[in-house]
Order: sequence, then C-alpha cells, then structure tokens
Amino acid sequence: MQERNLIGGFMAVTLSPILEQFYSLRYFFLLLPILLAADLLFGIKAAVVRKERIKRSRAVKRTLNKFVVVDYVCWLLLAGALGLVFGEPFHIPILPIIVMAIVVSIELESCVVNYFEYKGKKVKFNWRKLFGKKGEEMLGGIIEEVPLDQKGKDDETGTAAQ
Repeated sequence: MQERNLIGGFMAVTLSPILEQFYSLRYFFLLLPILLAADLLFGIKAAVVRKERIKRSRAVKRTLNKFVVVDYVCWLLLAGALGLVFGEPFHIPILPIIVMAIVVSIELESCVVNYFEYKGKKVKFNWRKLFGKKGEEMLGGIIEEVPLDQKGKDDETGTAAQ
C-alpha cells in the first residue's frame, strides 16, 4: 500500500506542471478535431473533383494519425514543453499558444486549399505577404550571395568552391 502512495505522489508532482501547460492549450484540444474533420471532408470533395480514387480507410487512417497518434499530440507536447522550458523562465506565457497557432494555421491552410479546390479554384498561400514588406526588408540584409570569380575560386579564401 505504501508503494502505491509513493508512486502516486511522485506522478502527481511530476505531471502537474505538464497538466498546467495543457490547461492553457485546452482550446486547441477542441479546435483541432473540428479542423481535422473539415480537412477530411474538403479533402475528400477535392479528390472527387480531381477524379482520384478515394479509399475511406486511408483517409480515416491519415486523419486519426494526425490527431491521435503522431502529429498534433506531439505538437501539443512540444508546445507544453516549450512553455515550461522557455515560457516560464523568460516570462513568455503565450509561447505555447504561439506554437499551436502556427500548427493550427497550417491545418487551416490545408482546409482552405482543399475547399477552394473543391469549388474549382486554385489558390496558394504566400506566408511572406502575411508579415509584409518590413519583415522582408529586415531579412534582406542578413543573407547575401557571394559571387565567385571567373576561375571558380572564392574571393576571400582563394579555394575552389565545391
């Protein structure tokens, strides 16, 4: 009896911070199944428009794999872990929510693309336009292309580029 109390107390102390992080992500637990169901529905309708053969087992398996097995459970765990490791010490309580907002936006993009493909329109998201010209200008000076001279040697080191 004493061992069970010790193990239960250890698990409660160990898992309580993780459960607190999941509490801040509770709305994503509700939002993700809705987005996955919409993605499944519009994905099937888009496949009909493309005249692809639809296998229900594969569609359901991919959807369940996204939510239950791998994808979103791992993202939720990662968001919670980032909240514990970086969010609390640096006083950024919104960090897990930012991570999950990125994941939700990717799934939302899939839903929107499938929806418009079902309606007969081809759309593509350009994420750089979301951040505008200022972000592009800030990143513009960070990476610059270094031209090679005529002999195929690097200007600074004098070694041949490989």
